[in-house]
Amino acid sequence: MDTERSAVTVIGLGQMGSALAATLLERGHPTTVWNRSARKAQPLVDRGARQAATPEEAVAASPLVIVCVLDYDALHATLDPVAGSLAGKSLVNLTSGSPEQAQEAEAWARSQAADYLDGAVMTTPPGVGSPKMMFLYSGSHTVFETHRPTLAALGDPLHLGTEPGLASLYDAALLGLMWSTMTGWLHGTALVGAEKTEATAFTPVAIRWLGAVTGFLTTYAAQVDAGRYPGDDATVDVQIAAVDHLLHAAAARGIDNALPELLKATMERTRDLGHGSDSYASVIEVLKKGAGSA
Repeated sequence: MDTERSAVTVIGLGQMGSALAATLLERGHPTTVWNRSARKAQPLVDRGARQAATPEEAVAASPLVIVCVLDYDALHATLDPVAGSLAGKSLVNLTSGSPEQAQEAEAWARSQAADYLDGAVMTTPPGVGSPKMMFLYSGSHTVFETHRPTLAALGDPLHLGTEPGLASLYDAALLGLMWSTMTGWLHGTALVGAEKTEATAFTPVAIRWLGAVTGFLTTYAAQVDAGRYPGDDATVDVQIAAVDHLLHAAAARGIDNALPELLKATMERTRDLGHGSDSYASVIEVLKKGAGSA
């Protein structure tokens, strides 16, 4: 099979689904599209897509079927009635959901003799097609390898493992990292902004600092895996003292301190578990135990 320009079906033409289909068309893939609201397909039809009249026709059109709909209820509402046509198809699900939903969808697809690959799109629609943007996949390695050139047209494809829930799990974890990072940056921006420093002046310094932080993460990852946290860089006790400086500076300037107060409380729980002289990576011991169980 010529997977370089192989036929592909895209079901679901919201902002993300439309971006997926448009990118595939740009890369020369014969692309069939279907959407519950047929009018959303017209811009893609104008660019060369084939519009299927029914989900069954859409599934039949291509060996690879990519689904990107609102949620798993919408996925099943669309595919359950045509489940019999999925046999032998490669089904790639880019619908956002939980790891448990992905596992259930894989079992359902397998019961229909379809090969299932779950995925998470780690970009917004304008980023689709950029090789810098990650698309995370988990589930069938056969689907991933067979259709890798097609998937690579959408972004950098990373296969995380055959457990179908992994892509969704990574997605949730990475979004948490994003929100924590952006909120920390916004708190810092508000703090220096209280002294008339513009965000555009602060941000290049913040980005340079994040480069150093990635080094800390690399060091701490090995400690987390080993379950040992040598405090030879900066201990939790030192970090608790340092966060007090942030709390004082922010309070003096009227900046909301909910985030650093939460961080300090988590550090103190870590210290109370006996990790005061350990590295900051030991905070994971509190996080693994859950709130209120330290």
